[in-house]
Amino acid sequence: MSLAQRLWRAHSIRTKLLALALLPLFAVLPVSIAVLVYFGGSSYDRLLNVKVQSDLAVAHSYFDRVKEALGRGVEALANSAQLEHRYPQQGRGEPSALQGLLRDATRDLGLDFLNLYDANGALLASSSTRAPQALLDWKVTREARAGKASTAIDIFSAEQLAQFDAALAARALTPFIATANATPTERAAESRGMVIHAAAPVRDDAGAVRAVVVGGSLLNKNLDFIDGLNEIVYPEGALPFGSQGTATLFLDDVRVATNVRLFEGARAIGTRVSQAVRQRVLGEGRTWLDSAFVVNDWYVSAYEPVVDGDGQRVGMLYVGYLEKPFRRVKQTTLAIIIGVFLLAMGGATLISLHWARGIFKPIERMHGTMSAAEGGDELARVGSVPQGDEIGELAAHLDRLLDQLQAQKLALRQWGEELDQRVAERTRELAQALDELRTTQRQLVTSEKLAAVGQLTAGVAHEINNPIAVIQGNIEVLADILGAQADPVREEIRLIRGQVHRIRLIVTKLLQFARPAEFAGYLQQVDASQLVQDSLVLVGHQMKKANVAVVENFHATQSLTINPSELQQVLINLMVNALQAMPGGGTLTLSTHDWLEDGTSVGVRIDVADSGAGVAPEVLAHIFNPFFTTKKAEGTGLGLWVSLGLVERYGGRISAESAPGAGANFTVWLRSDPEMQE
Repeated sequence: MSLAQRLWRAHSIRTKLLALALLPLFAVLPVSIAVLVYFGGSSYDRLLNVKVQSDLAVAHSYFDRVKEALGRGVEALANSAQLEHRYPQQGRGEPSALQGLLRDATRDLGLDFLNLYDANGALLASSSTRAPQALLDWKVTREARAGKASTAIDIFSAEQLAQFDAALAARALTPFIATANATPTERAAESRGMVIHAAAPVRDDAGAVRAVVVGGSLLNKNLDFIDGLNEIVYPEGALPFGSQGTATLFLDDVRVATNVRLFEGARAIGTRVSQAVRQRVLGEGRTWLDSAFVVNDWYVSAYEPVVDGDGQRVGMLYVGYLEKPFRRVKQTTLAIIIGVFLLAMGGATLISLHWARGIFKPIERMHGTMSAAEGGDELARVGSVPQGDEIGELAAHLDRLLDQLQAQKLALRQWGEELDQRVAERTRELAQALDELRTTQRQLVTSEKLAAVGQLTAGVAHEINNPIAVIQGNIEVLADILGAQADPVREEIRLIRGQVHRIRLIVTKLLQFARPAEFAGYLQQVDASQLVQDSLVLVGHQMKKANVAVVENFHATQSLTINPSELQQVLINLMVNALQAMPGGGTLTLSTHDWLEDGTSVGVRIDVADSGAGVAPEVLAHIFNPFFTTKKAEGTGLGLWVSLGLVERYGGRISAESAPGAGANFTVWLRSDPEMQE
């Protein structure tokens, strides 16, 4: 027998029980804390990197959409009837007319320059007072001259920018700010400009390329672009714990557009990225997903390369958020968990000591009783033992066994009741899941219907726009050619123009239904009461047929900033619905009032009420749902849904009140200063 075994056997049962109870606790504690700190911290860091990777994907998508939008705008101008009208077949057109068109398009598209070149690259017109006379070397220009519209990121030198506008060269000039860990350089400033560069061909009637439209937007110090990107990736409240999201566009390794701050109010334009990040992203072409020191603090960062039209890495796109709040939360959480773990271990130690005492005390009593019995004490007994375990059972009476059997039966009954309760709970959960599945199926059907209608309307609108453009262009040419000879049919020409404009409005409404975010319309101040009266005129013939009387209560004093055509569409839809609710005649009540909140006027509310049969509560709850209609033969179920979408776009709402037999009242709530929504 070994020495350790002899020492173990020599100790009392009290010592052995204490050792068995406490040693595992003190062995598990440090191992558990180490595993928790290592794996918990690593998993938390991976989650932060996954989050910033998804943020980078959103930023990349937004950047691509900005480029595509600029390219589509330039291509649309190249194919527009206005350019066709000012650039006739027989010549180069009037420079002043072309220059005015280019300036208007530059402002509407948010460009920094827009030029028109002939097929040989010679300048025909420019949005600025000066521009390069020939622009043949850029890839987008070569592709446009070959008949293909294209968009790319290109790097312009200071001299090239100055050829367009001296202000662009001045805006691109960015003095370097000393930055720790940046790659050493002898340069003192960055004078180049990163430009979203687009070109599109202008074709003659035979389809040959006769000119090229070239436009671009300088991204250096383009704060609207970088702030818009940051708002998309990190909207208000998107980051917890007080963290702040940032976005940056780099030209090479220099920040040329950023919302990272050097100090309060000053952006870190001109600072440079660290050498490690530059090597990974620009040198190796890989994405950086890790913590990085950005200007003056540590950020969970994501960088990806930006390539130009020739596929060369010319810059970087960055998003990231402040790491300190997350690190503080992680450390606090780990400290709390470790503290709780230590408290639990302390409590477990006290409980183990208490339980160990409950074991060795009865054993010592039994040992003393047996010693006394061996000594001849016939009355020696163990007596009652408070514990109900095996040691207690050795000293307990047979009644104790019976009590235990009764306790087991009671426990079995309780287990059966608990099982029945769990079965009932699972049954309810299954029923709820089935209800949710049915709801999801209905939503999927509705989404598929909306997608089909959206595709149809977008296709129809596209097909109508082409012949309308031809009609409008030819009628303008016809009027110009005929001159005074067109006077006898001047009224007919005016009517044709009006009907073409009307068709364009219909097409715009179709496109608005298919892609409402892209066709918000023009806003202007309108008088709500006057607009209600104008809308009433448009449904006057229907009122005469329905024998409906009109009551007007116009008390609104506030004006609205809104697209009047869209609001008129909403009002006409509500009036037509009200007239249809009174087939036998009745009263149509139109009211306008100031919308007050806490005694302050925030806008206007417009009421359209009828004296019809009213709307049942079960129908009223669904009237704003798409494709819901009670007019099975003629209704589409889209009128109120589209009206609600138009009003909500401006931060307003539509409410409805009705009771069977008491008519219905629809209220349009609109703010004087719209809060535009997607």
